[in-house]
Amino acid sequence: MAEEQGGAGEQMTNGEDNLPQVGVISQYVKDLSFENPNAPAVYQWQTQPQIGVDFNIGAAKLNDEIHEVSLRVEVKANADGQTAFVVDLLYAGLVGMRNVPEEAVQPFLLAEAPRLLFPFARQIVAQTVQEGGFPPLMLDPIDFHALYEQRAQQALADGGEAGQPAGEA
Repeated sequence: MAEEQGGAGEQMTNGEDNLPQVGVISQYVKDLSFENPNAPAVYQWQTQPQIGVDFNIGAAKLNDEIHEVSLRVEVKANADGQTAFVVDLLYAGLVGMRNVPEEAVQPFLLAEAPRLLFPFARQIVAQTVQEGGFPPLMLDPIDFHALYEQRAQQALADGGEAGQPAGEA
């Protein structure tokens, strides 16, 4: 379609509209590590391991329209003071953004984009743990928007700027 109907009856040709546009261009594993330091003895343990999970979110501007959003997931399983397994995943995606208001860029990159990437990272963690000889580990869903808001409030309380929290959650 060469032309589109704009607001108030005005004509806009393709490429001239200024509506906000965002989208995930691609997703990829940047780094993946699985450690099973006590194999094969770990498979004989009777104690249920304690699972610890840490998340970090980062965003880097590659050019005016493309950002890389990264989600680091670190999982450590310990039983009786010994390590059962460790998973360290750095999963990323390229996000295209055009005509997005400046005040909406950080919330999208640090809350919405991680929400879009998380199901894929979750599946990689589950499959990696299973291929390591353990039952698949299904991580609980995360409310990235709430984490972003919490960081923004913390930044305000610490004297920072609203909407500019650290690149981690």
